[in-house]
Order: sequence, then C-alpha cells, then structure tokens
Amino acid sequence: MTESPRPFLTRADLAADCARLGIRTGDTVMVHAAMGRVGRLLSGPDALIGALLDTVGTEGTILAYTDWDGAYDELLDADGHMPEDWRPHVPPFDPLRSRAIRHNGILPEFLRTTPGAARSGNPGASVVALGARSEYLTTDHPLDYGYGEGSPFAKLVAAGGKVLNVGAPLDTMTLLHHAEHLARLPGKRIRRVEVPFASPGGTVWRMVEEFDTGDPVVAAFEPDYFGEIVEDYLATGAGSRGQIGSAQAILVEAAPIVAFAVSWMERRAS
Repeated sequence: MTESPRPFLTRADLAADCARLGIRTGDTVMVHAAMGRVGRLLSGPDALIGALLDTVGTEGTILAYTDWDGAYDELLDADGHMPEDWRPHVPPFDPLRSRAIRHNGILPEFLRTTPGAARSGNPGASVVALGARSEYLTTDHPLDYGYGEGSPFAKLVAAGGKVLNVGAPLDTMTLLHHAEHLARLPGKRIRRVEVPFASPGGTVWRMVEEFDTGDPVVAAFEPDYFGEIVEDYLATGAGSRGQIGSAQAILVEAAPIVAFAVSWMERRAS
C-alpha cells in the first residue's frame, strides 16, 4: 500500500534540514527566507523560527534584517529634508512597534514579534535578534553608517556568525552592505535623509547619513551584483548548499564572505 504524502512539514523536519546544512549548537545565524518556497508548514513561519532555535540551542542566536516600513521617501526634497507640512503625518520609527519592511518577506516581522526578540535602533539598517546574543547584537547600533563599525553586521562577523538563505535570492544577503562599507572604493554614493524617531517628548527628526544601499554603492557595479559575489564565493568551494523544506538553501560563514566581497569589490572597481 502506497503511503499518502504528509500534508505539512513540521518544525522537527526543518530542524533536521538545518542541522544537515551545517547549523550547529551555539551558532549565531542571520536568516533570509522566501517562506512561500519552503513548503506548507505546520504553524507557518513560526515553524522555521522554532526549527532554527532548536538547532542553535539556548547558547545560539538567530537574527534577521528588518529595515522598517516607513515608506515616505518620495516626500523628501532633493536634500533629503521632510517638508514642514508633512512632518505631523509621518509616524516615527520606534524599535518596539514599527513594522519590518514588507518587501523582505514575512519572516522578519514574525521574528520581530516573537516574545524575547530585541531590535536595533537604526531604522534603515534595523536588525532583530532572538537568543543568547540578542542584546549584544542589537545594542548601540550607530545611526550614521549603520552597516559599518559597531553595527549588528560587524558584530555578526566578530562573533563568528553565519548567514542562511532559505529560498531567498542570493542578492538579498544584507551582510554584503557591511562589505560595501569596508571596501576602499572611489566615488561611493552617499545618501542623507531626515528620519523621524519616537522619543518620550514626541517625534524627533534627525538627518541620517549612510552609503546608498538602494543602488549599487558605486556606478561600476550592476544592480544585482550581490548575487554575483555570492555565486563566485560558493564557486570556490566555500559554504554549503542543501535544502530546507522544499526550498534551496545556502549557508556561509560571515567573516570569510565579507573578506571575499571586499576583495571582489576592490578588484572590480579599480
């Protein structure tokens, strides 16, 4: 008699897949996921969050890039300032309440609203973390150049962390913005915008300066060049490929891929 296919993938199924890919107890893992590719999950995205927590254990940490759903850029003038008549209408960034940006998928918002999660205070470079190192990773996130020194991305590298892509396009690997920050490249694009922050006294507007992450940081690179970097890195034999649920997945170590990316960028831009 032929066994009927299982209607759902479970948290335990996904945890076994994570372990086979190379995630270990105590790991610090930044995850990017296209949940629609993972398969039909019992408990939805929480199944993947739970599976990752089960795999890294109580000494490990998982994190995701949240950004925030401010969506007011088209109101800014050419110098990045918000017109006075619009200021009362733009909700301020609040790490505890502001939603994760929607075009990164649903996992970051699920992780952000999981009890015990901590979120960093830089709006555009915002990261959420859950686990043993969540406070370390998210505390004191610089408001200017939020992908550079002192950021959760720099801390992920220093902690010997890993990056996991589950069905997500390779060019979504946000850690490579840290490599952009570190790379010695002529003519890096810089973006300055006013950002509203929630405070006990009301909304405070502050100009924030950052290398432009909306477009390639220099004109020499193609729009999807992060994906090319990741493919070239994997082609060296580094990292691991596998499957989590029904999705193709890759796992790479943060420090080596950042070093590779910095070298790649500097060679291509010279």
